Amino acid sequence: MSCHAGFRDRSYRVGPYHQRSLSLPIFMKRTMSIAKLALEDGTVFVGESFGAEGEVDGEVVFNTSMTGYQEILTDPSYRGQIVTMTYPQIGNYGVNQEDLESSKPHLAGFIVRENSRIASNFRASGDLQAYLREHGIVALAGIDTRALVRRIRIHGAMKGVLSSRDLDDARLIDKAVASPGLVGRDLVREVLPDADLQWDESLDDWAQLHNRPVTERGLHVVALDFGMKWNIPRHLRSQGCRVTVLPGTSTADEVLDRKPDGVFLSNGPGDPEPLDYAIQTIQGVLDKVPVFGICLGHQLLALAGGAKTFKLKFGHRGANQPVLNLLNGRVEITSQNHGFAVEEASLPECFEITHRNLNDDTIAGLRHRTAPAFSVQYHPEASAGPHDSQYLFGQFVESMTACST
Repeated sequence: MSCHAGFRDRSYRVGPYHQRSLSLPIFMKRTMSIAKLALEDGTVFVGESFGAEGEVDGEVVFNTSMTGYQEILTDPSYRGQIVTMTYPQIGNYGVNQEDLESSKPHLAGFIVRENSRIASNFRASGDLQAYLREHGIVALAGIDTRALVRRIRIHGAMKGVLSSRDLDDARLIDKAVASPGLVGRDLVREVLPDADLQWDESLDDWAQLHNRPVTERGLHVVALDFGMKWNIPRHLRSQGCRVTVLPGTSTADEVLDRKPDGVFLSNGPGDPEPLDYAIQTIQGVLDKVPVFGICLGHQLLALAGGAKTFKLKFGHRGANQPVLNLLNGRVEITSQNHGFAVEEASLPECFEITHRNLNDDTIAGLRHRTAPAFSVQYHPEASAGPHDSQYLFGQFVESMTACST
């Protein structure tokens, strides 16, 4: 049994014992293209297609950020996910070339309450709808996103199908149930860079607290790219580092052949446990050079040290996540995007917990007790605080400096 939610959502009820047909206003029937979201639990949401025409499956999640939708769209960590924005109106400031976190959008689909018809910003070079269509992203507007988010919070992130082509409820629900989900899949291989590169772009002048010049003898960082956001190497360059980006499938020998002063482990999509190649590489460099990991890199560092990870009920995705630094007692406002976390009960003695998520007390940061390695579950490059967590890049530089002298 399925239920619908759409433009008449004030009377919306959801549950296995309620079913009704959606009756759209006449003018909407004439001017809009219908799209549907079907969840694996049998719930169906009906709204307006405002992106590319098509059909996609993925894990349906939500992000609580009020702004930053372009960064979310182009973050490779969202591979395999249909992202719902909780803020009611999205697209009001358009899109531009400066706020990209990769070369293209990577998420499976995009859902908003209202797609702004006006893009008003002096930096805008286009509007959100045209951008989504250009890059083939299926998108849905006009549904009660509050009801969808509440359902995810109560029952957990669910597999779903978003379609503007097949509008048959029963078929869509069956497809959602049959979709692969995230657990056990290696999504990193779908977002890896084609080749290694030398990164030479720093932060914009308005974004950086420190701007150390890069020299020929500057500290050399090898960044393992598992789906890395571009603002991360920008931060490393602004710290005065030379940055070589290698695909996340690189071996320890390939990393060490570059003679790095430190190794950075990037963010990336999906379940960390299937990434045996990454875990082996980290184990091969762990005692040789300083290591700094973010998000997926944090989880991989923990796995390399003998810990385990688990899937969160609905994940942490937003730009307002509070994290307590246990080393100094300060609270950081952070940007987060992850559906898995390090299992505390499995944590070996070689790790010390340095940060905690204040919403659910999960591990948000680790430090190795004997090797020069540390990691955080959040995104210090995303400037949520806006500068609460930038000290971590300086901490990485200090670790490399200490080990190179």
